[in-house]
Amino acid sequence: MAKQKTKLELTWIGKENRPKLEPRILIEDPEKSCHARHRISDNDIFDNRLIYGDNLLALKALEQEFTGKIKCIYIDPPYNTGAAFEHYEDGVEQSLWLSLIRDRLEILWRLLVSDGSLWINIDDNECHYLKVMCDELFGRQNFYANVLWQKRTSPEARLALGPAHDHILVFVRNRGRMDFNKLPLSDKQALAYKNPDNDPHGPWVSTDFTGQTGHATPSQYYKITSPSGKKYAPPEGRCWALAESTFEKLLADGRVWFGKDGSARPRLKRYLSEAKGITSWTWWPNAEVGHNQESKKEINSLFGSDNQFDTPKPERLLLRILTIATNPGDLVLDSFLGSGTTAAVAHKMGRRWIGIELGEHCHTHCIPRLKKVIDGEDPGGITKVVNWKGGGGFRYYRLGPSLIVEDEWGNSVINSEFNAAMLTEAMCKLEGFEYAPSEDVYWIHGKSTERDFLYVTTQFMSRDMLTRLSDEVGPERSLLICCSAFRCDPGQFPNLTIKKIPKAVLKKCEWGHDDYSLEIQNLPKAPPEPEEQTENTPAKPGRKFGKGNPAQATLFDFMEGGPGDE
Repeated sequence: MAKQKTKLELTWIGKENRPKLEPRILIEDPEKSCHARHRISDNDIFDNRLIYGDNLLALKALEQEFTGKIKCIYIDPPYNTGAAFEHYEDGVEQSLWLSLIRDRLEILWRLLVSDGSLWINIDDNECHYLKVMCDELFGRQNFYANVLWQKRTSPEARLALGPAHDHILVFVRNRGRMDFNKLPLSDKQALAYKNPDNDPHGPWVSTDFTGQTGHATPSQYYKITSPSGKKYAPPEGRCWALAESTFEKLLADGRVWFGKDGSARPRLKRYLSEAKGITSWTWWPNAEVGHNQESKKEINSLFGSDNQFDTPKPERLLLRILTIATNPGDLVLDSFLGSGTTAAVAHKMGRRWIGIELGEHCHTHCIPRLKKVIDGEDPGGITKVVNWKGGGGFRYYRLGPSLIVEDEWGNSVINSEFNAAMLTEAMCKLEGFEYAPSEDVYWIHGKSTERDFLYVTTQFMSRDMLTRLSDEVGPERSLLICCSAFRCDPGQFPNLTIKKIPKAVLKKCEWGHDDYSLEIQNLPKAPPEPEEQTENTPAKPGRKFGKGNPAQATLFDFMEGGPGDE
């Protein structure tokens, strides 16, 4: 009897609790958007998005438009070092962290295109729990690699085993469709190519000419005679990499190397002129992709040494990731944008990008930094490597308010902040329609197919009005009408569906919930330990979260800008 496979699951306190998110609209603020004064090249990208607001709600706001469209997602969530929870039990701390990350990862996964990839920067504290949770969410078969980034240049003297690296967990949407790019050769790697035999093809390196026997054919077993007359058969347990006929063509073209004296085992020449790059491995030393000190210098050069970011990521690290995972024009997302490194690097590399940030540094750091990139006034980071000259732009959005609020008597009503256009867009999101108001037909505000439309109005819909609408829609189309009230039997109009707002949407989601972080100040504190206080004993400073936020801050003030902030 065959054994039944069991699925590993990670359990934690409160795992079953899931928020019922309101799909908010996004409101552009042109005053905070930024675009270059003129085109620098034909490849300039202007439709990038910088979104200010709770990142879980922002992801929900993007879901309808961008599901299946993001090529690469890089996130650097908080590392859960315990700094935010030192008064609470570890189990509570970790459970909260896992729930907060899980809710965001579920939406991020849905946004990926079928050949997209998700890169999660994390340290040892939660890496292995996070890996198990991601296996459960995404399928273990979609785990691709655990990259180790050497983030430090020297160990911490105070620790017996000082941390040298971060983990970058890589998951792919469909392993069978992944085709990661190779890395370009560095100057040092190019020096390995020599031309000791004056080959007209130019400098080369030699590679092994044997292959594994698993899928070998009989044509890969033959003897090769070297120029000195020495004969070679494939080593035991191996075969030749290519069939004999193909080998003869390579030999005639001078692409086989038998050593300086012509008697060595055959090796295949790989020419520098034909090199398409090298395959990356999972060890990324700081000499190749930067380190914490380098990233701090980059930030300090932009904002001065008193900026609040202690752990930004170096631009070279994001250059490596986006080189492997994307091509020019692909869409990149970072929902923990921090100081804006991912957006800055994506912009310089000619990728489209979406960045989400809740903290005020969205305005104090992200916008000024990205403006410098657009204006060609950011000389640091990867600017010289990619020959960035400026150009392009981004649109700034903030989360719209909640659609439903309570009036002074506790009744659920439509938020007075909503004008007609905002209400229409919100109802399209709630009902799963594309917001697409027609310039010619007044009752087409959204569509789900070429024959299925939505109309939003705050009017009372009378029988005569509905009859006229039904006639205009006709028998080949259908229309969902969202109105404040109506009086008739809707069944008499087979091409119309009528819903009252707000009644029809009250149970769809949670309303008026603007912050999906943990309010730490509402948790009970452990009783303080007794401590002797004398005149000469200095008072302990108040604990800080992340970047100087006071102890009463929410977890996502910490999550959006604490350790691992980019």
